[in-house]
Amino acid sequence: MPGLVTASPQPEEVTAANGKAPICYINGRRYSLPSGRGEATLLQYLRELGLTGTKLGCGEGGCGACTVMVSNWHQGQLIHRAVNACLAPLYSVEGMHIITVEGIGNPRQGLHPVQERLAKAHGSQCGFCTPGFVMSMYSLLRSSPEAPTGEEIEDALAGNLCRCTGYRPILDAFRVFAKADPAAYTEESIAASKASNGHGHHQNGNSHANGANGHANGHSNGNGNGLSAADSSSSDEGLAGRYTDGGVGQKVDNGAKENGVKQKGAQGPICPSTGKPCDCGAASPSPTPGSVNAVQSSSEDKLTQGGSAYHSKPTAEPIFPPELKQRVPTELHMPGPLTDWYRPVTLKSMLALRAQFPNSRIVVGNTEVGIEMKFKDAAYRVLIGATHVPELNVLEATPEGMTVGASVNLSALMTAMHKQVKVLPEHKTSTYKALLRQLKYFAGAQIRNTASLAGNVCTGSPISDVNPLYMAARAVFTVVGEGTPERQIPAEEFFLGYRQVAMQPHEILLRVHIPTTREHEYVHEFKQAHRRDDDIAIVNAGMRVLLKEAQPGQWVIQEAKIAYGGVAPKTIMAPKAAAALTNQALSHDTLKAAIAAVAEDVQISANAPGGMVEFRRSLVSSFLFRFLLNTASLHAESSPSYPLAEAFPCEQYDDSAAVSSQYKRKVASGIQYFTKPENGAVVGAPERHTAADLQVTGAAQYCDDIVPPRGMLHAALVVSTKAHAKLISVDASAAREMDGVEGYFDHTHVPGRNDIGPVLHDEEAFATTTVTCIGQIIGVIVADTEAHARMAAKAVKVEYEELPALISIEDAIQANSYYEGQGHTIECGDVEKAFSSGECAHVLEGTARCGGQEHFYLEPQCCVVIPGENDEMNVIASSQGLTKNQSEVAKVLGIPNNKVVARAKRLGGAFGGKETRSVPFNVAAAVPAWHLNRAVRLCLDRDEDMQSSGHRHAFIGKYKVGCTAEGKLVALQIDLYNNGGNSLDLSASVMDRALLHCENSYAIPHVRAQGHVCRTNTASNTAFRGFGGPQGMIMAEMYMDHVARTVGRPIEGVRELNLYREGETSPYGQIISSSQVRTCWDLVKQKGEFEKRRAAVEAFNAGSRHRKRGLALIPTKFGIAFTALLLNQAGALVHVYTDGTVLVTHGGVEMGQGLHTKMAQVAAQALGVPLNSVFIAETATDKVANASPSAASACSDLYGAAVNDACRQIIERLAPVRAAMPDASFTQVVNAAYVKRIDLSAHGFYITPGITGFGGNAPFNYYTFGAALTEVEVDTLTGMFDVIHTDIVMDVGQSMNPAIDIGQIEGGFVQGMGWTCLEELVWGDKDHPWVRPGTLHTRGPGTYKIPTANDIPVEMRVELLRDAPCAKTPMAHSSKAIGEPPLFLGAAVMFALKDAVYAAREAQGHKGWFQMYSPATPERLRMACADDLTAPFAGPDYAAKGSF
Repeated sequence: MPGLVTASPQPEEVTAANGKAPICYINGRRYSLPSGRGEATLLQYLRELGLTGTKLGCGEGGCGACTVMVSNWHQGQLIHRAVNACLAPLYSVEGMHIITVEGIGNPRQGLHPVQERLAKAHGSQCGFCTPGFVMSMYSLLRSSPEAPTGEEIEDALAGNLCRCTGYRPILDAFRVFAKADPAAYTEESIAASKASNGHGHHQNGNSHANGANGHANGHSNGNGNGLSAADSSSSDEGLAGRYTDGGVGQKVDNGAKENGVKQKGAQGPICPSTGKPCDCGAASPSPTPGSVNAVQSSSEDKLTQGGSAYHSKPTAEPIFPPELKQRVPTELHMPGPLTDWYRPVTLKSMLALRAQFPNSRIVVGNTEVGIEMKFKDAAYRVLIGATHVPELNVLEATPEGMTVGASVNLSALMTAMHKQVKVLPEHKTSTYKALLRQLKYFAGAQIRNTASLAGNVCTGSPISDVNPLYMAARAVFTVVGEGTPERQIPAEEFFLGYRQVAMQPHEILLRVHIPTTREHEYVHEFKQAHRRDDDIAIVNAGMRVLLKEAQPGQWVIQEAKIAYGGVAPKTIMAPKAAAALTNQALSHDTLKAAIAAVAEDVQISANAPGGMVEFRRSLVSSFLFRFLLNTASLHAESSPSYPLAEAFPCEQYDDSAAVSSQYKRKVASGIQYFTKPENGAVVGAPERHTAADLQVTGAAQYCDDIVPPRGMLHAALVVSTKAHAKLISVDASAAREMDGVEGYFDHTHVPGRNDIGPVLHDEEAFATTTVTCIGQIIGVIVADTEAHARMAAKAVKVEYEELPALISIEDAIQANSYYEGQGHTIECGDVEKAFSSGECAHVLEGTARCGGQEHFYLEPQCCVVIPGENDEMNVIASSQGLTKNQSEVAKVLGIPNNKVVARAKRLGGAFGGKETRSVPFNVAAAVPAWHLNRAVRLCLDRDEDMQSSGHRHAFIGKYKVGCTAEGKLVALQIDLYNNGGNSLDLSASVMDRALLHCENSYAIPHVRAQGHVCRTNTASNTAFRGFGGPQGMIMAEMYMDHVARTVGRPIEGVRELNLYREGETSPYGQIISSSQVRTCWDLVKQKGEFEKRRAAVEAFNAGSRHRKRGLALIPTKFGIAFTALLLNQAGALVHVYTDGTVLVTHGGVEMGQGLHTKMAQVAAQALGVPLNSVFIAETATDKVANASPSAASACSDLYGAAVNDACRQIIERLAPVRAAMPDASFTQVVNAAYVKRIDLSAHGFYITPGITGFGGNAPFNYYTFGAALTEVEVDTLTGMFDVIHTDIVMDVGQSMNPAIDIGQIEGGFVQGMGWTCLEELVWGDKDHPWVRPGTLHTRGPGTYKIPTANDIPVEMRVELLRDAPCAKTPMAHSSKAIGEPPLFLGAAVMFALKDAVYAAREAQGHKGWFQMYSPATPERLRMACADDLTAPFAGPDYAAKGSF
């Protein structure tokens, strides 16, 4: 709590027993908190109340899906905070008001402006993460005293993850709430806008009428006099009523333009964000000359498109309850069977409790204890909430420093420091600025809003971001205990060992004193992580020096303190480095000596936990190098007598300003180009997701949101903890006796067959004698609550006899462990003859590797199995493959398929991970449901899901490639190996598609490609967006890079030289027809101004030593069809009702890809009815039987054609009636047909014609083509990078829905960037001996990092290729599949990074080709930028370890 809190009178204890039950308000409604729930979280309670809009995505505060706003009355003002409900203890919100997504708006009564904007800007795809984004933005607006900046909006969303959208539409949606720079609206800037080429600027109003990210129905807009997005933190005025009228879809008679509002007397339109003049509608060059239907939509347009932040039914937000303003916090004691919760309100009570319960855990934000309890099985009998003790909430600032109470949250600390930076002399603020920079990237806003200063200190974490700064900056910690006086401990003496601190068991941290800096004193922070935002450190540091002028112009270092985290079991000082600096000149020679000394201070053993030893030691030196250069640069600015050029004369310091510059990311923006349909057609219009309003309000229902059936039981799995072992015994007797347990079930209880699997039945529903991976299901416990089930599952005792385990591909190769008969070959020409012929000027050999990837769908694996009469089973499954779930459940239960119905309304993401891997969990829940005749729910935690449900396959490619002197490919021999895991699953088909894409978009006359599917002891790997295609293509780009560097030509020239031409033949015999790869390539090259960018990159690199830029231009060619021929079929059922409405059911599953929206558009256009007359309820096996999985990007093609076929039948039946009633409405015609007893239902069916499946010469119906141009910048000292710009041109045929297709392109690109640059799976294998064998170390957002909103390209432009209808899909409106094809284009970021690294290596004298594996993590980038700082630890050809 901010501010100095005065002591309160002796409190009265509040307990349920004394009649003063603890309360909170939720969405304006008063609740008495239940007793005995000290271990419960706010999220659990909200969902028990039926407020299921708040989602469980990870359980560790890392994804933001559970975000709510918590408000409390403090010293006469309201405090609003975004909070992770999954971590917030239930009793921590006593006396507070919680607002969930349901509380601010709903589709019936009206959406809140934040919800409205997100829905209309296409910011929701699967929708599972959407309520979290809404609440983060809403909380920011409620807590901000004025409208936030664009940067503040991006910062507020850093704690929210989205796997679908690529973030750009979300950021665009919320731009309307941002405060704009008034300078942008000067006459000069407007004139510059008019003179621009249209990139990043507005187009005229007409061109936006159907913009991809504007109003879905193309209505014109009129905003009033702008809007005020601010909400004073001391006021309870809501947001919804504070926006001007004249909103969405309304014409206003005020001279408004379609994309701007003209005030009375104004000279032009008004920006709705600020009310200032702008020129949104003035500049109107056509984005694509010559096309009257061309549309350009930019991020700036989102300020005006889609209406103001206003809804036609403005919501009434819940006010802060008056009762809570009057409520005085009192002592709270809530005893419980598992945990007792105490909340003292005086320091005396706090110390007495700590003395009474020395093993208790003190909780403020619960960001550490909550994770320990959930994921580490920590059982804490006593928790003490330290949020209400006045002395622990002190925040006092003086010119000498700041005294901060232990319970002050990090956001409040940052606010106080920002204020001090503004008022103090600059030389006093160096420590504050360093802390602010460090805390900016400390977790997300939700964590900072609750995490306390003390929690970060007292955990003693060796990777704490702030502890090194406290140690270096002379901070002092004050501790106190009952009966003992206060003790002051210097921060550098506080940390004793791994999570050990200098406090006695009865003591607590009372406060921290952070001194201001003195004149000529400099403090700097450092942190390197896998990802800039919301990530734990690999290495961090705090450094301080105090300079003095010994003689005129001679400056020496009077004091030096250097502290590091992430390099030892505790945060450590570097005394030898400090000694090397003290009393020495700030100079080049001193720097060299200090770097040599710090290598002695920091020693890391080869098998140290965390690995990356060479990288971490290099970072230690890099940080010190950067600190001293930064200090010298800053000191030269403030002290002209300091001779910087003389102190650092070496050439390597000539760009010291670039070395010391702080990272400053621009606000992301984007432009989208597409073609609107003619004559107002529904198909081709950029309609928004049909469920968007439901998703932004939390009303969209997912599997775990259904109202629990009466008597529903909860399941928890008993899984293997060994990678490979014999099962000696399984003893569930203790578990059966535990409270609430209804039973334990395993293979002995299977009524049917125990073997399962999508291709080979080589898996067991429940392990019988042997386990072959960690996470394999042994049995299942069912109980009355999830908590009881999980506790009982942990009580099951399993005895093993361990067997040798194979984890990596290399392990499998050495052991000759393959799935026999599952590795196929494609071959054309004569490879051996080509290699030996004179045609090949170069024959190159190499090994390429790419890691796996976690799907990280935001909704974990979940199912509810509901038994009915006569052995019927209703399976509500979060699955892409309902037919397979239906048949496997039936087989395991020993009942026919027609007794099982599998259904799904929507999935919260899938990406292939729920195609087959949902089956084991569904059958595990079905067995107890069958035996007990009760509904059973099974929902995995994120860590369980990631360990046991498989990933994208890691690949190794061993290639031999021949080329001409100019780089023309002649021959390729490649052996591909993938890690199939412990069962075949779809690994053979994944390998087949990799083989079919191993040439990417390049013509190679002679090819032999052999696949090898490796059998290992990891969870079975499975389908993932691209299904092996991206792995094959990245191998192609790796050997293409090898070729280009060998022949000495620019890589783009070599790629272009080898691009397929129309009529050429692929290695598997398919003719490349209607090829758009060169068109996409040429267009993206032109639009992205490739030559100009290349020249600019080279100029930048010539002038910068420690920051390098890179550029990459990458093509893609993705084949569309299931390679298993039988799957290329689809059915649909269409009902027309007598009121003229239409119900469509098809076999495809909606998982965020917009399939239902597209199918509704197809039906609406076919039947000639409005889009809102068509409804799609769910996907179910009793509506459309035998449906293929929703995969292979083929759903729009297959189900679009099937829906069209069904509509065609109905139209043909209605034709005679229509002929007799030419002027009648559709409803009238339908009623007349009904009277005539004409069937108004039809089943449509479609098979893809002319394809052969794998092994034939036409495995694909057609190809989707694309190309991407990306520019990046790399910090060569750390490996951190920024994506500056991306241009994409994508061939989507004649788009069914440009908004959805662009969303798929952007989301796919960012996911592909994550796979190739950020996301790294770390297994317990030979390269990672510090991880238990076979264990996945990276099994949650804390260790596995997907891209955030601050990782996407700063500028991103997407263009849908015009005038390119697909001749192969006439039944699907000549569109093309788009789900998977864009993903590989994300690899353009990786190859741009490699281009930058080449520049860095060449500057260091390392010439020629080098191999860099995927993902191109900061570790791989830094170590590849080999220089004097890495040389003591690794050579220039060092390859970082990885799990392949």
